[in-house]
Parts: sequence; C-alpha cells; structure tokens
Amino acid sequence: MTTRIAAVHGTLAPHRHAQQEITDVIAGLCLPAGADRGVLDRLHRSVGVRARHLVVPLDRYARLNGFGAANDVFVEAATELGARALRGALRGAGLGPEDVDMLMFASVTGVATPSIDARIVGRLGLRPDVKRLPVFGLGCVAGAAGIARLHDYLRGWPEHVAVLVSVELCTLTFQRGDASTANLVATGLFGDGAAAVVACGARWRGPADPAPATPATSGPWVVATRSHLYPGTERTMGWDVGDSGFQVVLDRSVPDVVRRHLADDVHGFLHEHGLKPQDVTAWVCHPGGPRVLDTVADVLDLPDGALDVTWRSLAEVGNLSSASVLHVLRDTLAERPPPPGTPGLLLAMGPGFCSELVLLRW
Repeated sequence: MTTRIAAVHGTLAPHRHAQQEITDVIAGLCLPAGADRGVLDRLHRSVGVRARHLVVPLDRYARLNGFGAANDVFVEAATELGARALRGALRGAGLGPEDVDMLMFASVTGVATPSIDARIVGRLGLRPDVKRLPVFGLGCVAGAAGIARLHDYLRGWPEHVAVLVSVELCTLTFQRGDASTANLVATGLFGDGAAAVVACGARWRGPADPAPATPATSGPWVVATRSHLYPGTERTMGWDVGDSGFQVVLDRSVPDVVRRHLADDVHGFLHEHGLKPQDVTAWVCHPGGPRVLDTVADVLDLPDGALDVTWRSLAEVGNLSSASVLHVLRDTLAERPPPPGTPGLLLAMGPGFCSELVLLRW
C-alpha cells in the first residue's frame, strides 16, 4: 500500500529583512550594553542565510515582554499562516476542505488549547468529523515525520485524504539578554513560515463533485519510511522551558552525531528496497545549517549539486524548523522534478536526537 503526495504549499511570514538588519536588532536585544559584537556578527555570517521572514515587524521584538505575549502572537499568526498554507495545498490538489478526512498539525514554537488545527477547521470549513492530531516536540524533523505518519494513517484508511500542516514561528522564541552561543546561532539561523501537504490513499477515488483544478494524482508516491532515535543524545537539540519561554538547546556536536549515524541509516534503508544512494534522483533534505549540510553531503558521498535546492532555501528564508523540508519538497516538485519512476529520499533530523527517512517514487 502506498500514498500519493497530491500537493505541497508553503507560505512565509509577512515581514522580510536582510540578515544584516536582523543582526543589528539582535545585538541590541541579546548583548550587554557596550559589548563587543564580533562573535555575533561572525556567527550570523557563518550560517549561510541572506534574508528571513519574521512574523512581527522587526522593531516590535523588543516589546514582546515574556512568554505569554509571544505565545499570544503565535496563536493568532499560526492560525492565519496554517490556514493559508492548507488552503493553497488543497487548491493545488484540486480538493476542497470537505474532502479532508484527517488533519495533522506540527509545531514546536508555541502552544495552544484548543490546538491550532481545531482553529483551522472552523476557519476553512473542514468537516466537523475530521480526525485531528496535533503534534508538539519533534522540531525540525516533524516535516518528514509528519509525511511518514500520514503514510501510516493512509495505509489503514487507503480511501482517505490526509493533510499535514506545519507552522513554525521560530523568532518568537529568541531570548532577550541571552548572549549564549546557542541563542546567537539560533537568532541567525531560524525564520518564520508554514507549509501544508495533501496526501491521498491508494484507494482514493477523487472528490464526489470535482472542480476544474489540478488533479491530485501528479505528485510522488511514498513507498516506505524509517525512524531512528539515537540514545544518549537528548541534550543535543531541543528546548529548556523557563519563565521567558523556550530557551534553545543547540549543541555543537550535531554534525558529529550526523556523521556517526546517518550513512548507516540511509544505506540500510535503501538496501532494504534494492537501492543504492547513486540510484536516488532527488535528495529532499532539511536545511539544518551549513555544517550539517556539508556533513550530509560528505557521509553520503552525494554528487555536486544534489543539495542545491536545500542550500538555496537556507539562504533565502533560513531554517523554518519542521516547515523547511516541506518548502524544499515544494521547490523540488516545481523546479527540479526528477524523471518519472525514479526514487527520491526525503530526510530530516531533529530533537531526540533522531532522523526520519521517507522513500519516494516520482
């Protein structure tokens, strides 16, 4: 049983700024008065980001006083961006809100009860009997893991349509007055955006009243998935939750963990399906940062240009946490579609520390 990815749609927060503009504001928010900003400037230049999208105007971050204020912004903006992403994905698939049987929502940058997915249901007019699954805590890996869990669901309900909505407003988590390396790297790397994926089961037969739109039969098939959690790496990436909100945990050992584990995972996964890395025609990789991407290319011995779409996404919008790999998937489908019938691999890594692999066939 396989799953068809019918459409992917990405959207970005409304306020776009060049990296240097953001760095100048972060210097005032995070560094002590009169401090040398050489380390901050060097870290922000090193992450390979030219510009990012922010959920609120740049000058408003100094006035976001405390976790409650930031989370209020998250609830309102995540509902709007998530609804916009899902509306676009459904339109791209030629489907309407009433066609959705299952809605998964992923984020790690804010909390809400009722959850954001429940708010999206009412805003877009999804059926009241839609199955919902809000997911918190997977971080950057949630885009890939979300597709994998849609696949699991659709294997059990092959006549259904399932959707994933990811919204990450990472800039709301930046910590004022925190000059730690982890916070300075995060303030240079992460941006704000959302994405949605529409997937159809193998026995889905289309809407009862199809509208003239792109049919939900043109995307890649999900063939198989693999999850891998690496014991003893819990402090590699994640949050410490304090009075000021989500304080980033981002250890410098992330590339080393990738180097130790990823190649064996990928080779073993592909081997189970009679494949080798050189058979893969598209590598849809989460843009975790320059050192991580260099390590991925090195340990997998990827050809030149294999991660070009990922590198460009990193430069143009930064790391959008779970939404990033979905933006890379969207751009791959739109701009560099592989030959039909060939295999692709979608991969991401995140807190746990863990990896998620999704084998595609175009």
